[in-house]
Amino acid sequence: MPDQPDFDFILGELQKKYKDINQDIETHLEGLLYSKTITYWDYIQTDALLSLQIQRTTLPDEMVFIGYHQINELLFKMILWEIQQVAEKDNLNAVFFETKLMRISRYFDMLSTSFNIMREGMEVEQYMKFRQTLTPASGFQSAQYRLIEFASTELINLIDYRFRKTIDRDTPFEHALEHLYWQAAGKDYKTGKKSTLLVNFEKRYKEEFITFMKIYNTNNLWSRFKELPIEDQNDKDLIKAMRHYDYTVNVSWVMAHYNAAKHYIESRIGDGEATGGSDWKKYMHPKYQRRIFFPELWSEEELENWGKNV
Repeated sequence: MPDQPDFDFILGELQKKYKDINQDIETHLEGLLYSKTITYWDYIQTDALLSLQIQRTTLPDEMVFIGYHQINELLFKMILWEIQQVAEKDNLNAVFFETKLMRISRYFDMLSTSFNIMREGMEVEQYMKFRQTLTPASGFQSAQYRLIEFASTELINLIDYRFRKTIDRDTPFEHALEHLYWQAAGKDYKTGKKSTLLVNFEKRYKEEFITFMKIYNTNNLWSRFKELPIEDQNDKDLIKAMRHYDYTVNVSWVMAHYNAAKHYIESRIGDGEATGGSDWKKYMHPKYQRRIFFPELWSEEELENWGKNV
């Protein structure tokens, strides 16, 4: 019949697909007879997703806080997904690299501007009450954010500035982990004793972190950039994308977080401390952290003034 669709090409491609994986196409085609049609809510898993916002108090604005942070974690997952593609890409080139970096930067741009949702979207009095139920938990304990750091740069650039001269590529990963910049936020400066915040965090994620550090030791964004041909390393658009990502993550987003925290913690309601008990100002402000993913792409003056003029 002239109006009958021609499925020969599609069937041929399906036969090839299943032959390549040693599967019988007839079995898979028959399975289609019994499969359910897809719906939006099944595909997105809407019911499961919307069941995850579990409040611990009766204060309405806690829902804003929970939902906001869960959205952050979803964006972190998307960022890690894009970084993984750069890390595993054969024949990596400047165009592919720049495209992925700009995707990642847009996610972080969204994260940076979204802090107003929390800053302007929660009553200070409510937050200062329900935050007590969070102790000793803290946003410090976002494992995905740490993975983004590990996947973005060489480990030495995440080491506390005070210890960088004593650590190199031959340093055991476990020792390096103990000297990462964020360790200072979870330790008593005088005694070196770890806070409950840090103890719980490491108990849950330490082994996962060390494994991830090993995997991305030579596959992080900075290492992969240095593997590119010199022509690609000098690509102006790629360098601009690298610098934008570095500044967005390590200054813009950090300062947005810092200012949101300051809005609540310095509201004169409560004890003025972070929920995890950290020295939040020195931990969060980029001029103290001096965390820079791609230091060789910045001038000496820019490095010297990192985070000072924000």
